[in-house]
Amino acid sequence: MESSMKTPIEMLEHWVEKQGDQVYLKQPIDGQYKTFTWRDVQTKMQQIAGALRHLGLNPGDKVAVLSKNCAEWFITDLALMHGGYISVPIYPTANADTIRYTLEHSEAKAIFIGKLDYWADQEAGVGGDILRIAMPYDTMPSQYHWDKMLNMGQPLIDAPLPTPEQVMTIIYTSGSTGKPKGAIQNFASYAWTCTAVVRDLKTDVEDRLLSYLPLAHITERVAIQGSSFYSGSSVAFVESLDSFVADVQRARPTVFFSVPRLWSLFQKNIIDKIGYSKLNFLLKVPIISSIVKRKIHQGLGLEHCHLLGSGSAPIPPSLVEWYHKIGLDISEAWGMTENCAYSIINYPFDARKIGSVGRAVEGCEAKCSDVGELLVKSPGLMQGYYKQEEETAKSFDDDGFFHTGDLCSIDDEGNVSITGRVKDNFKTSKGKYVAPVPIERKLAQDPHIEMICVIGSGLPHPIALVQLSEGATLQPREEVRLSLKNTIDAVNPHLESHETVDAIVIVNEAWDVENDVLTPTLKIKRHVLEKKFSEKVDGIRGGKVCWEDEI
Repeated sequence: MESSMKTPIEMLEHWVEKQGDQVYLKQPIDGQYKTFTWRDVQTKMQQIAGALRHLGLNPGDKVAVLSKNCAEWFITDLALMHGGYISVPIYPTANADTIRYTLEHSEAKAIFIGKLDYWADQEAGVGGDILRIAMPYDTMPSQYHWDKMLNMGQPLIDAPLPTPEQVMTIIYTSGSTGKPKGAIQNFASYAWTCTAVVRDLKTDVEDRLLSYLPLAHITERVAIQGSSFYSGSSVAFVESLDSFVADVQRARPTVFFSVPRLWSLFQKNIIDKIGYSKLNFLLKVPIISSIVKRKIHQGLGLEHCHLLGSGSAPIPPSLVEWYHKIGLDISEAWGMTENCAYSIINYPFDARKIGSVGRAVEGCEAKCSDVGELLVKSPGLMQGYYKQEEETAKSFDDDGFFHTGDLCSIDDEGNVSITGRVKDNFKTSKGKYVAPVPIERKLAQDPHIEMICVIGSGLPHPIALVQLSEGATLQPREEVRLSLKNTIDAVNPHLESHETVDAIVIVNEAWDVENDVLTPTLKIKRHVLEKKFSEKVDGIRGGKVCWEDEI
């Protein structure tokens, strides 16, 4: 860490001195904000860290956090840093097996358990020996509760500051291709990345952030939590899925990050309210256009935003174009758990570069390998995978560049376009390799498609599995079939002969985290769908469009 770079604990001290009595965190409870000043957060951090000492935990011990986003998540994380503990965040949607694996692999001694939707299903994953500490919400039975922790032992005041090379956290990847791997991030890599985010996005004490994407994912941990430490911005949380829109409108965020699926849902709601043709007409009338745009921005609660972002999974360029048309510019970014999720971004937003993820940020290098793989290098890179030295060695080249596993192209201005995943490419029964992602992108231009996965390992030709958008599910099958048939007929002539798509199959069962088709960050697990559908769809030919129940 550069000598001028401070840890989150030092930054907290800075903001307590500068604006200690100003509200930092806003937690909605039963529709009302419970607020925490910077000083409140520091006091509670010291008390929780002291309680952990009192319970016999030693610096260097791993402590897990299993909860949806809330003010106590931030306070717990700061307490673990302050006490010299290593945090192990777990997705609040993780199933019992994933929770058990993460706790056992990381050797966590304790776990903080907070807001959860399905804690009764998850409890089997939290072993009997581990110390359970409950945040102040309805959650699984625990030995210790938040209020008790705030009055246990002595507050930890004079703890040594974390050193740059000290391990801060082990973040387990979402496991799209197998068992999650634990990426080790130290204080230097985290501080560098958070500082870079604040430098580039120019956030400050006037900004209002909203934390709702999982804090167990590195993007939220850096872009929202981390940037608040280094910019002094305030942070509001979301109470529940039902109150989401109201929570966004009340928070009036100035910066808003989301995932493609949510941007797609926002779009659907807007079109459902106004109508597609009517909206297009209104946007062409100069004076009315600006009024309509302002109404849409206010309806979403995003009228104060100077930055909108999308990450975690590829966003269809057509969706970014659509938002650009209504005056909302979404900057796509690229990052991974292994590089603290911040390396490449289309910011300041450049409409000419929609479809790319932008350029490497200052301090980060990006290049394309001989086989077309994206390689990145930055001070935000992890120290390695926990207990997996071989995997770590394989992940870096001799010059310290990280093998991302993403295929890419880089234009003359340095803008990076992600064209697929190295491991996603499959071989058909004809012995030809197919890259599915470019095909998916072409087919996904059809507005009836919400999600798509092209499979074909061992099949004569690729087959596209599709989840319909919500609006399409209400339309007559023949209308949807005709649109998808026109799309496949328009796309196939532009593909190599071995890449042409034999059929679009509309899958009836929703793809979600619960049935293991999606990772917690909503990436599709291609291998799961391959296994489930390969035999079933073999034999469908000729650019056919059908529902799963018609096979």
